Amino acid sequence: MRVTIADVAREAGVSKTTVSRVINTKGEVDRSTAARVREVIAQLGYVPSSGAVGLARGSSRTVGMLVPSLTWPWMGELLQGVVDTVEAADYGLLLFTCNRGAESVQRFTSQVSARAFDGLVVVEPENTLGHLTELHRGGLPIVLIDDRGHHPEFPSVVTTNHEGGASAARHLRAAGRTRPLVLTGPRNFGCVRDRRDGFHSVLPTDLVVEGDFTERGGRLAVEELLARGAEFDSVFAHNDISAAGVLRALRAAGRRVPDDIAVVGFDDIPMAEHTEPPLTTVRQPTRRMGETAARMLLSRLGGTPVPDGPAVLPTELVVRHSAP
Repeated sequence: MRVTIADVAREAGVSKTTVSRVINTKGEVDRSTAARVREVIAQLGYVPSSGAVGLARGSSRTVGMLVPSLTWPWMGELLQGVVDTVEAADYGLLLFTCNRGAESVQRFTSQVSARAFDGLVVVEPENTLGHLTELHRGGLPIVLIDDRGHHPEFPSVVTTNHEGGASAARHLRAAGRTRPLVLTGPRNFGCVRDRRDGFHSVLPTDLVVEGDFTERGGRLAVEELLARGAEFDSVFAHNDISAAGVLRALRAAGRRVPDDIAVVGFDDIPMAEHTEPPLTTVRQPTRRMGETAARMLLSRLGGTPVPDGPAVLPTELVVRHSAP
């Protein structure tokens, strides 16, 4: 059985409060008593809870991270950026997902109430911004990654989605493409609006289909358009997963990429290099986004003010064979 602070107190003949003071170097404890407590701790192999020690000292030295799901294709790179940064600062990381909806949010909220972490990095789960804003107003330091156009009152890290869409359009226009199809993500996402508007500022088109960021959605959208006889010479898909579905549908229909139809995605997830043909895409600096958000949060925890507005990181067009 695990050795408890009560076991140490009983063996040393002191109160639990005295043991706690020795562990946390708080309060005045007689030197001989403190030495006896430390000797008992060593003999019994007692390991204090890092969370309890942190709370006693006013800090858990732990950062929380809240995300919708770990299945998002770019989440691994983002998470690695956060982990690398917090571990380098000798902090731990508590990871929360919202896979179980309200139940997950309730479990996360209980950890906030227990002060299990000092601050929070967030990729906003659906319909949680109001709750996060309340936590921020209550004193919890929060940094949001990809604000979805919501512009929260606490710091965030975003990318140049508008410019990313514009760069895709400039590339297609330079290649002589004049009839593009734009396959968006869900219209309520701010990044979707920015990518669409950036593309249209360079290469306007009436052929716009709202997608759902899935491979199946991309495939079905193109299959339907081809069945209707729609004519387009290029596709700008708002993420690489739906672009993969586009490539699959075009290949099944006997359309050559890029000779007949060029395809550009968005994100530059690892899969993009391995589609057939390899995908031209707009790269988001995903790992750097995680690193930047974690650094901002750690600066705030260290007492350094950080801007309330977003930190903006640039996108980059990566040219491969699907749209040379």
